[in-house]
Amino acid sequence: MKKIDIYIINRFLLTFFFILGLIMSIAIIFDISEQIDDFIKNDAPLTGILFDYYLNFILFYGNLFSPLLIFLAVIFFTSQMASRTEIVAILSSGVSFNRLMLPYFISATILAAMSFYLNNYLVPKANVTRMAFEGEYIHTFKRSLSQGVHRQIRPGEMIYFDKYNQIKDIGYSFTYEVWDGIDLKSKLFANYVKWDSTGQVWTLENYYIREYHDGQEYIRSGKSLDTTFAFLPTEFSGRIQDTQMMDVNELDDFIEEQRVKGSSNIPYYLIEKHSRNALPFSTYILTIIGVSMSSRKVRGGLGAHIAAGLALAVTYILAMKVSTVYATNAGLDPLIAVWIPNLLYGILAVFLFIRAPK
Repeated sequence: MKKIDIYIINRFLLTFFFILGLIMSIAIIFDISEQIDDFIKNDAPLTGILFDYYLNFILFYGNLFSPLLIFLAVIFFTSQMASRTEIVAILSSGVSFNRLMLPYFISATILAAMSFYLNNYLVPKANVTRMAFEGEYIHTFKRSLSQGVHRQIRPGEMIYFDKYNQIKDIGYSFTYEVWDGIDLKSKLFANYVKWDSTGQVWTLENYYIREYHDGQEYIRSGKSLDTTFAFLPTEFSGRIQDTQMMDVNELDDFIEEQRVKGSSNIPYYLIEKHSRNALPFSTYILTIIGVSMSSRKVRGGLGAHIAAGLALAVTYILAMKVSTVYATNAGLDPLIAVWIPNLLYGILAVFLFIRAPK
């Protein structure tokens, strides 16, 4: 049985990566046809297109659709085995259907572990690079800007940006005011202020400061100044998509911070968090469904199995969308919403597994 285990694991993984490569190649071709004008007009460098954009494009979308691609891979190569009566031969030799599932579960575990790591750690970092490239070269720059930011950061201290670039963490036409009641104590101006993540400070460029003491005005200026303020770049994250650039630890901290502020977007952030664990787990459910459906030799063979698999994949995606809409608009707990599709299709997996040929 060890040879059969190795055979199935190899077929599983090779088929999955073949389908992944095929789908990503088609997706890249379509994306290039849409973005080529922006690449040329904005003089996007070839290395940036290949490595900053498309390499991270593959990581993000390949991982996003990996459970469904795994499902199709299982159906594809298991149907081929069934059509060649390999499944019948294995079961006739005394191997139980439960034992036959072992190499499938080993393969699913490898892919689920990869997906879990990608979801929580690697893909968020890849998204930082990809979205920065999009912001600079693919007309998403406006979506990365907050216009006219004006807020109090603590009592008596006000800040203002004409524009704030959330991807590059740069604020333009920056003003910082300190008030004592109705009296202005100091006012700082800078052409722009940039967050230095290494030193955890703000760098002011072309600044001058006006201070008022005892009716006198004092002015000082300079080209560059590193300083700290009572605010961080995360406070200007206005897009829900920004959570895609946070690893699991950063996302937890961000959600807690937004709870304190009373943000109305908490359900969206929690859906992003819980989806990172639910999607890898769905690999097991879809693997069971795929093997149970395609291990039986039927009229229509591979085509019939793929058609049924695609129909199930569509309904799975629909279930995910419906449940998340309920979470964001009807008050359903995001954890429950994210896991409802796995629960429903887990029940289906058990039913199909019981009815699979033994």
